[in-house]
Amino acid sequence: MEGALRRTLNLSQPDDVYNAIVDAHKGLSEEECRTFDARLILLLVNHIGDEEVIREALKAAKAS
Repeated sequence: MEGALRRTLNLSQPDDVYNAIVDAHKGLSEEECRTFDARLILLLVNHIGDEEVIREALKAAKAS
């Protein structure tokens, strides 16, 4: 059964997005990185707004 989580590439410039994420961490301490990641996750979860998708993503991330 396929869930609601999109697992195919959905970015036109994935390398650019990856680099933007890496760049956003530059100059941050380990603690600041963790805080930044938590804030980013919460912002994106709120944007997604679909609890089923979020729970599926949590399971997929934990399993990989």
